[in-house]
Amino acid sequence: MLLTRLCTRLCLRYGSFAERQYASASGASLQTVVREQLDNVKLAGLFKEELSFTGQQAPVIVFEEDDREVINFCSSNYLGLANHPELIKAARAALDSHGLGMSSMRYICGTTNLHRQLEAKISEFHGTEDTMIYPSCSDANMGLFQAILTDEDAVISDQLNHGSTIDGMRLCKAKRHRYAHADMEDLEDTLKEAADARLRLIVTDGVFSMTGEMAPLQQICDLAERYNAVVLVDDCQGTGVVGPSGRGSLEACGVQGRVQILNSTLGKALGGVNGGYTTGSTDVIECLRQCSRPYIFSNSLSPPLVGACIAAFDMVSSSHTQRKRLLENAKNFRSRMQQAGFDLKEGVPHIVPIMLGDSELANEMAKGMLKKGIYVRLGVIE
Repeated sequence: MLLTRLCTRLCLRYGSFAERQYASASGASLQTVVREQLDNVKLAGLFKEELSFTGQQAPVIVFEEDDREVINFCSSNYLGLANHPELIKAARAALDSHGLGMSSMRYICGTTNLHRQLEAKISEFHGTEDTMIYPSCSDANMGLFQAILTDEDAVISDQLNHGSTIDGMRLCKAKRHRYAHADMEDLEDTLKEAADARLRLIVTDGVFSMTGEMAPLQQICDLAERYNAVVLVDDCQGTGVVGPSGRGSLEACGVQGRVQILNSTLGKALGGVNGGYTTGSTDVIECLRQCSRPYIFSNSLSPPLVGACIAAFDMVSSSHTQRKRLLENAKNFRSRMQQAGFDLKEGVPHIVPIMLGDSELANEMAKGMLKKGIYVRLGVIE
């Protein structure tokens, strides 16, 4: 009897052995879950270490840890505008006139004359009717699809599109289709497959960041017009750099006016600051202002950043000195790398991916290059 009572008390207090084993198996701790995730990232050779440097974003940077100077080969500061004196001057002027931050969303009290000026500059630059700026182009990509598309529609994506575009498509209720990278036969088959959709939206990067390839925008627009579809281009890697006047992949491919929606960034060639944008027709932009959640629920861009970006568009529109120098340097680097025996993928000049085909090998090579004073990082094609 005493043993029975003791066992009963122990079971009431601690639970049976079987119950405790089940609880242990079915209720993993947060620490266990995240540790397993980290272990998987490391096993895949994809662990990313953040290295901090002092001073400005520049061709030569200095690591904080040991004051070591290295040549910076992995920044997207393509035109050197991230620390350009004219942009810094414009940012300071906006800081003096409009303050540091807006502390508000755009539709409440976060829209100033500077924000409107920047949007007008972008529209003029791309030859579109209207523009809206976001905290980042990732926000623009995340907020577009759910604002426009319903379960009656279809979104058709290139296999190698940027991760933020893919995540944005997952947030909407449209039927999702994917075509093989830059494969126009597969795109046409997919358009036929989605023939019953109310709206068919073809989505592609203008320049693919990990390969440097330009999307076949002429053929994509031809197919879109043949099958009554709409085209969206994410041109973060092209804006300010490619095309006869630096207006991006649409200009380079001669499809300006045939692409209905363009998303791009202020965070690469155009000063490297925070911010992205969507540009297109007045109706599309107004619909996004009303319905795009990242736009509605995010603070307005800081006035100093907006002032700097206005100056950046003025500079890129009126002078091609920085772009010419970039293209000359990139051409020289690509030629020297080929002479050294590397097999380089053809594409836009300013992106020169060294394709190794193995993440762990790429990580080890990046570490070896760093020891030699050359700073490169691992890139992953999703």
